[in-house]
Amino acid sequence: MHPMLNTAIKAARRAGAIINRASLDLDRLQVARKGPRNYVTEVDRAAEEAIVDVLRTAYPEHSFLCEEAGELHAEQPANGEAPEFQWVIDPLDGTTNFIHGFPVYAISIALLHRGQPNQAVVFDPARNELFTASRGGGAFLNDRRIRVSGNGRYHEALVGEHIGRSTNGVQPESMFARMLADCGSVRRTGSTVLDMAYVAAGRLDGFCGINLKKWDVAASGLLVLEAGGLIGDFEGEQGWMKSGNVLAATPKIFAQMLNHLNN
Repeated sequence: MHPMLNTAIKAARRAGAIINRASLDLDRLQVARKGPRNYVTEVDRAAEEAIVDVLRTAYPEHSFLCEEAGELHAEQPANGEAPEFQWVIDPLDGTTNFIHGFPVYAISIALLHRGQPNQAVVFDPARNELFTASRGGGAFLNDRRIRVSGNGRYHEALVGEHIGRSTNGVQPESMFARMLADCGSVRRTGSTVLDMAYVAAGRLDGFCGINLKKWDVAASGLLVLEAGGLIGDFEGEQGWMKSGNVLAATPKIFAQMLNHLNN
């Protein structure tokens, strides 16, 4: 296992312990609102601090992009140049689920090398499921290799979605309506990183998300690719991490989802 991935796993498990302890006493949880239907708790912040502490201790020359703290620059920049490595962290994806005691949430940690995902950890502390990937090394769930599903029939496909009310959501006039109506069934779990991890593990055949952030897709996107899936933006190009508009699926389902969006 790559040493940087091993360190990220250590960080994820430390954050998972914080989240699991807090899940036993949700009545005492302090919740703040960041925006409409967008919440943050002291657990998000504590988990993020724990992750950064582990990673920064091991790699002080790396920079960070965190959902709660924003950008954190390297403590020891080399020659004034931007660091080659950046950690992208979502300490608790699915905060609304967590607040309600609905056990579908996860920790996401990605390491970017010159802007490209290189290592990935998605940890579901409620189920003790650890998804990992290294570029060129495959994707794994609890040390077992995973692959995207073999389903090629879109009318039988189980598709995850994270489409908000922007762009009319999934109203009849929206660009997503026919794509989601023609598949076998649709799920919205409330955790983008788990949705995409589930594509990698073959539990979902595809996923469509809009206006996602880098910390939503950096780790989970690498999982999909290393599990044999495809990921792209709504034109099928590779601007998905910048735009936040994401299709991720098995190769055959990806082509059919893309066709639905563009015809």
